[in-house]
Amino acid sequence: MNSPVPATPVRDIRVSFEFFPPKTAKMEQTLWQSVERLKGLQPDFVSVTYGADGSTRDRTHRIVSEMLAEKQLVTAPHLTCVGASREDIREIAKGYWDEGVRHIVALRGDPPQDTAGYVPHPGGYPYAVDLVHGLREIADFEISVAAYPEGHPAAPSAEFDLNYLKRKLEAGAARAITQFFFETEVYLRFRDRAAARGITAPIVPGILPITNFPQLTRFAAACGASVPAWLAERFDGLDEDAETRQMIAASTAIEQVEALRREGVSEFHFYTLNRAELTFAICHALGLRQQQAA
Repeated sequence: MNSPVPATPVRDIRVSFEFFPPKTAKMEQTLWQSVERLKGLQPDFVSVTYGADGSTRDRTHRIVSEMLAEKQLVTAPHLTCVGASREDIREIAKGYWDEGVRHIVALRGDPPQDTAGYVPHPGGYPYAVDLVHGLREIADFEISVAAYPEGHPAAPSAEFDLNYLKRKLEAGAARAITQFFFETEVYLRFRDRAAARGITAPIVPGILPITNFPQLTRFAAACGASVPAWLAERFDGLDEDAETRQMIAASTAIEQVEALRREGVSEFHFYTLNRAELTFAICHALGLRQQQAA
């Protein structure tokens, strides 16, 4: 069996990692252990999520502050339109800028779980494209936005969704980070369609290492991502076998990133779920090695 040949030199591989604000002291300990292990891979940036309706605002801000000040990481907080006025968002963004944040992930955001659907705040930025415009007026942020290779669940069509992505990038976003996917062709077709539409900004594949398959199916249902039958078969019968599940998860994700590398992809964004093990293994397979602090 021939080993896959990288499409790009290892030194050209770039990675970023997503974390979320922990709810408990034990979860916070896991978060910081994961950050410590992954920071040596020299990510371009790390992002920190923001709960629906601003529900994790204070925790997000605290984690962002610690990552900036104590971990010396380029930190990109998520900022959403949900449940916030323009004044609120401007105040948050200005505070981040004053603190040293230069990169923001701008999103519409998910509505709270007990609501029927997304309703724009009457005094807020209605959608992500409006938020991007607003952030560009506040300061010279580097802005990332979301992309949906299989279409946003609320979009009336794939073409509408692609046109909307183009609008977000034209509004001033520097890159798009995709929702997770598992079929390489899904990303490649989306990349081709975006190029044909005149989109030239980087479209960074979002990679989700699978730590819990039932949880994955819930995530996928919520965001419109498909879970192929072959993937379900790989994890069938492993609910009580964490060790084998971990091995299958690592091999599956490594296959995915190597396939993407062969297609010229050199930048990856990992949804870590605050765990380092799988993401670290995948990055190792990409050729990245931990750098010791000087």
